[in-house]
Amino acid sequence: MTTDPRTTVIVITHNRSDDLLHTLDRLAELPEKPPVIVVDNGSTDGSASAVRRHPLAPRLIPLAHNTGAVGRNLAARVATTPYLAFCDDDSWWEPGALAGAADLLDAHGRLGAVTARIMVHPHPDAPEAGGAADGGPGEPFEDPIVQELRHSPLPAPSWLPGPALGSFLAAATVLRADAFRAAGGFSPRLVLGGEEELLAADLAADGWWLAYADRLTVHHRASPHRDATLRRRQGIRNTLWFTWLRRPLPAAVRRTRTLVSTVPRDAVSVRAFAEAVGGLPWVLRERRPVPREVEGRLRLLEAPQRESTARRYCG
Repeated sequence: MTTDPRTTVIVITHNRSDDLLHTLDRLAELPEKPPVIVVDNGSTDGSASAVRRHPLAPRLIPLAHNTGAVGRNLAARVATTPYLAFCDDDSWWEPGALAGAADLLDAHGRLGAVTARIMVHPHPDAPEAGGAADGGPGEPFEDPIVQELRHSPLPAPSWLPGPALGSFLAAATVLRADAFRAAGGFSPRLVLGGEEELLAADLAADGWWLAYADRLTVHHRASPHRDATLRRRQGIRNTLWFTWLRRPLPAAVRRTRTLVSTVPRDAVSVRAFAEAVGGLPWVLRERRPVPREVEGRLRLLEAPQRESTARRYCG
């Protein structure tokens, strides 16, 4: 495969230099040779210096503090390619996947985003990684969320190159850059944790379709160096904020009740709901329910989300 200049890979990182360097090594092996932008979200572990020394020579945007997903917006402003592929510092794209996603976006003018199949790799530093016969990490396996993507219940136009999606996973998705920018990118209010849902709804409201492509693959070696409790708190809060920002009143009440009855009954959940309530003034001020056809798709996803074993709030 020759190089493919259509897609910029955007990596956000915070205090995980070893994972970041592993990801950069994998990106350096891609035959597409994509331009890479690394946004360092205020790391204090030498990540920025490590990026500057890496032979891939990615463009570095060093920030003074952790902006979460907004770092992707900053990188998108300076990217010059028509497509953007997001990465976390513990994920990377399989050779050929970026070119395959760009081909799909080239071929379908109303396709706004393509999400790839996710293969999970046990992290060597994780206690649950297990061991292969040689004592190393276990074999990679398909992320449980993939079954939901593959069997999405949403109706799709005949031209869509895969199942239609109501949202996406940022680190497994290639987006149309102009659509991303026009929709406003990721909300600075949400930081991280389910931040994709709001952007996905806004893309759909703008007339874009989101699709899953089974033949494309991204790899995820989940870093054990993460604050799972913080991520859970933000995930619950952000789900509530999205629900009241974009869903009509009956749907917002229904989903709120579902969350109340299903999240763990502990101090983390209480704080998440308190933060969500604290944001009500700006949420109500910025509330803009999605068009009826988009809401119809979101309603079709409610049952699969309730029954999902891959979407549990834990940590």
